[in-house]
This record gives sequence, C-alpha cells and structure tokens, in this order.
Amino acid sequence: MKRILFLFLSALLVALLCQTALADTAKEETAETAARIWLSLVDRAMYAENWTEAATYFKGAVTQEGWMQSMKSHRQPLGKIKSRNLLSSKYTRTLPGAPDGEYVVIQYQASFEKKQSAVETLTPMLDKDGKWRVAGYYIR
Repeated sequence: MKRILFLFLSALLVALLCQTALADTAKEETAETAARIWLSLVDRAMYAENWTEAATYFKGAVTQEGWMQSMKSHRQPLGKIKSRNLLSSKYTRTLPGAPDGEYVVIQYQASFEKKQSAVETLTPMLDKDGKWRVAGYYIR
C-alpha cells in the first residue's frame, strides 16, 4: 500500500513539474516575441519609440532623452545588425536589483557591421497591464 501511495505521489509530482515547465516555456516564447519586436525598433534607430514601448519599470529608471543618448553613444556606433541568433531564454521571478515579478532573461549572439561578435541581453518583464515589455537591454 505504501508503495502504491509513493508511486501515485511521485507521478503527481512529475505531472506538476511538467505543467510548470510548460507554463514557463509559454512565457518565454511570448517574451521572446515581445523582445524581437522591441529589437526591431532598436535596429531601425527608432529610440524614442523604443523607449515608449518599454516596460514601466524601464521608463522609471531612464528618461526618454537619456535612453536616446545612451543608444546613440553605445548601440549606433556598432552599425547595422548582420545576424542575431538566440543563445538562451530563461524565465525567473527574481533578478538582482529589481523587484520580484515575472521576467525572462534572453541572450542573443549578434553580429554588427562594426562589431563581429557581441552578446545582446534583453530582459522582458510582465508589465502591470499583463503585456510582456523589455525592462533591460545590454550589449557586451
């Protein structure tokens, strides 16, 4: 009887873990779509629009003018994007220095006209209105 109960509880645990993993994957995919749309604005140097489409948290951290200046001094010198390939995507509820919430940390291997190899890191978050929006963007 104990063995049957153990097997039942084990199967239930596996089912719950699979359900959670599937839910996280769906969130990652939705966040990746939002990130790609947001990146298309970066790629076209539409920095004001880019800021407007960012997460509320992002807008609270940097002004539109500050964002535009940052992009002009850090992203624009790299030139046009040549390629961008997904390296990783990871759902999380916590990030250092950020409030608890729902985030997906996405990394792309990118190549630009004036920089052959770079890693772009985007962090979309589930915003207050229930939409995934980018809350962080870094290139190294």
